[in-house]
Amino acid sequence: MAYLKLYRKKLKSNYEFLDDLFSKKDIEWAIVTKLLCGTESYIKEVLKLGVKEVCDARISNLRKVKKINPDVQTVYIKPPAKRSIQDIVKYADVSFNSESTTIKMLSKEAVKQGKKHKVIIMIELGDLREGVMGEHLISFYDSVFELPNIEVVGIGSNLNCLHGVMPSQDKFVILSLYKQLIDAKFEKNIPWITGGTSVVIPMLLNGTLPMSVNHFRVGETLFFGADLVTGETIEGMHDDVFRLYTEIIELTEKPVVPIGELAENPSGEVYEVDEENYGKMTYRAIIDIGLLDISPDYLIPDDPEIEIVNASSDMLILNLGESAGDYKVGDLITFKLKYMGALGILNSYYIKKIVENGD
Repeated sequence: MAYLKLYRKKLKSNYEFLDDLFSKKDIEWAIVTKLLCGTESYIKEVLKLGVKEVCDARISNLRKVKKINPDVQTVYIKPPAKRSIQDIVKYADVSFNSESTTIKMLSKEAVKQGKKHKVIIMIELGDLREGVMGEHLISFYDSVFELPNIEVVGIGSNLNCLHGVMPSQDKFVILSLYKQLIDAKFEKNIPWITGGTSVVIPMLLNGTLPMSVNHFRVGETLFFGADLVTGETIEGMHDDVFRLYTEIIELTEKPVVPIGELAENPSGEVYEVDEENYGKMTYRAIIDIGLLDISPDYLIPDDPEIEIVNASSDMLILNLGESAGDYKVGDLITFKLKYMGALGILNSYYIKKIVENGD
């Protein structure tokens, strides 16, 4: 049976690395937990770190956070849907917004619930996901500031999440100038410029991030220690907070080339035969995960001799190469995961989730 482990000590080490980094720069930060897909045992591990703020894109996950620790500030990090307004106000202390009509609905619901709801207004900086266009900024804020039970606590941006547009000094200077313009025009002082995400951390490390950016929200680098610019692991961080354990359910020497007429498989792929492989044999292992759980592209075998061949819905095929003699049916094969792979595994009902106390 396949299962996923979260290594508590490595998670704590990564958290302490980031907390120290941000503290030295006088930056507040929140943990983005959407990767955890509402897995309560893992959410509890994150909250044990002492975090004060948690971000998620699913209101059901924020509901779980509030159930575990009502004192943690919860942030809904995508523009709210009209039909979710009641739950947004109930379970999210803060929400990201880019539509004034939505904020008006949040205001009305906040009045109804007797709560003050905080909003961060997202600005478009070029990646063309959510965000108000710069030329509409003044009229947008003008329609929001006087709404009852609404508090504007930040101006924010998202980069790299859709089209891969990278953060830069110029883009954050623009964001800072927008804040100054709004503050001056409306005689306000918006507390946060929340431009920081995992992809922005390298700018903080190399000293190129403008000091005005004073709030980060981090998920991927916390869980994977990743420098999202270079693709490397940040020195001093762990890239294996998560590890996937899978079981060999068949191990047999088989031909490299399929036998028979080839057509599309259920994934719409047609196998291309390399004529040099005719007559060759290899030891192949079948393990107990498949496309329903994860794409093979997001798996990194701990054994460098292992080659991932392909997967069907519930089984994944490996060439064991020079390591064939080291395995037998029932043995475990382990993998590190890329972010999107971990997302798939954590969203799978069929993979058991375990917390590992040791290293």
